[in-house]
Amino acid sequence: MARVDPYKNYKFRVEIDGINVAGFCEVSGISSEVEIIEYREGGDDRTRKLPGLIKFGNVTLKRGMTDSRDLYNWHRALLQGTLDRRNIMIVLLDDERKDVARWRLSDAFPQKYEGPCLNAKSSEVAIETLELCCEYIELE
Repeated sequence: MARVDPYKNYKFRVEIDGINVAGFCEVSGISSEVEIIEYREGGDDRTRKLPGLIKFGNVTLKRGMTDSRDLYNWHRALLQGTLDRRNIMIVLLDDERKDVARWRLSDAFPQKYEGPCLNAKSSEVAIETLELCCEYIELE
């Protein structure tokens, strides 16, 4: 049987409304969960469990700060009262840069923008962060 190696976590791309947005160094928070409803029937000493509400985690995108203000402006529009929902695709690539997994974030909008941590004693890249909330996450 041939050995199957796992995919590497540093080969990915982010598409926002079908447009490839370059430069992201980190994506985190791709998650979903089902709340549990516990109840007990009369006279029973065991707790029964049923699935409840479905929740999707906030997804955090990090990238090196550049002249592009597209992500900040998207969040700023929300601060000014304009809700602009977009579809996001997080695409994992294999060693040949072929798509191997695609997470679709439906109806996402930027809940939080965070500018870089500035430090005169460091030579690290200035990283901006955008936290997205969405209505649905699906692995395609």
